Amino acid sequence: MVSLLYVCVRPELGAADAEHASFRRALGVDVVDRLDLLTERLDPARLARYRGVVVGGSPFNVTDPAKSVEQRRVEADLESIARSAAAGEIAAFFTCFSIGVVTRMLGGEVTSATPESASATVIETTAAAADDPIFGPSAPSLTVFTAHKESAAALPDGAVLLATNAACPVQAYRVGTHLYTAQFHPEPTPRDFADRMTFYRTTGYFDPEEFDIVQRQVLAASVTEGAALLRRFAETFAPATQL
Repeated sequence: MVSLLYVCVRPELGAADAEHASFRRALGVDVVDRLDLLTERLDPARLARYRGVVVGGSPFNVTDPAKSVEQRRVEADLESIARSAAAGEIAAFFTCFSIGVVTRMLGGEVTSATPESASATVIETTAAAADDPIFGPSAPSLTVFTAHKESAAALPDGAVLLATNAACPVQAYRVGTHLYTAQFHPEPTPRDFADRMTFYRTTGYFDPEEFDIVQRQVLAASVTEGAALLRRFAETFAPATQL
């Protein structure tokens, strides 16, 4: 039985397909089902069949001044998943753009004041993360990939800060025991992330004239702890899917 679901919110099919493969490898499972919220509506009955959900990244921003009907629908469906996870009905790991959706749902502010360009970044775990089954073993710090234009302005009410750094103070937090959020991308290898950059070469995550330089830096980085977080997420909440 498949117990994990990858929720796709990327309009770029090639990038979405590669991200799905990255999550499957990082989670350490044979099969991770896929739900593409840009082409399918969230079905609560289908969601209930899974023990865990991972939400991928997106070029969408919560702070976008003008949103398509499609983006508004995606954000509403992500909020539904987040509410289920906050209630402990399902485990969910939100990444990238979707941490902003969760932050807004919790009444927090999302800001464009603390962006991070496409790069490997060191983040520090907090004292509160020491006993967390997902983040605790990665203490005191880990290197992950970042690329975002917005982030949580502050930790929202009811959340537990798990990871931070000077550039972006809210890198990861947990709500209750089943809802995890991360501003960074935990799933890609350096090769995965370098390949993903080609889809977003002119979208503002790095200077397009420095593409080759940034890509070489990404490929030279040693980044493994993000995948370790996801492996522990699968082992904790969906052990039946282990290889």
